[in-house]
Amino acid sequence: MLIRSGLTLMALAAAVVLAVTSTSAAQGKKSDQVVKARATASKADGKEIVSISLEIDPRYYLYANPVGNADFETNATNVKITSKNKLDSVKVDYPAGELKKDKTVGDYKIYKGKVMIKATVQRAKDDSDPLDLAIKVQACDEKSCLAPGTIKLSVP
Repeated sequence: MLIRSGLTLMALAAAVVLAVTSTSAAQGKKSDQVVKARATASKADGKEIVSISLEIDPRYYLYANPVGNADFETNATNVKITSKNKLDSVKVDYPAGELKKDKTVGDYKIYKGKVMIKATVQRAKDDSDPLDLAIKVQACDEKSCLAPGTIKLSVP
């Protein structure tokens, strides 16, 4: 009886994964297609402040960073900043997410609408090459999630 219950649960879990995957594939969209992003950079106290604006399609939300649920950590919005030259340091400050209550998978935090992310970059003294940004996003609606996507931007 215990084995039969375990098999039933595994089959149910597989069906849920298949349903979510097929819904996402059927939509044919990636998460980066439902998010508009812009970035600007300014200098302050010998450091560069990068301001990243995300505008999320109102039908979707993104997983916040931190997401507040270990099961979704890999889905959290993530900003990576690089340059042709090695950067001395990069510190990204993510805004607090909105708490989404979910009785099935547990509560987690999300971003909706417009989101501002700030990053402080310390460069080598003579480095003036553009900064390359890669913003990893995972967009979902109330029924399913789109495939993850990465938005690439460059700031002087």
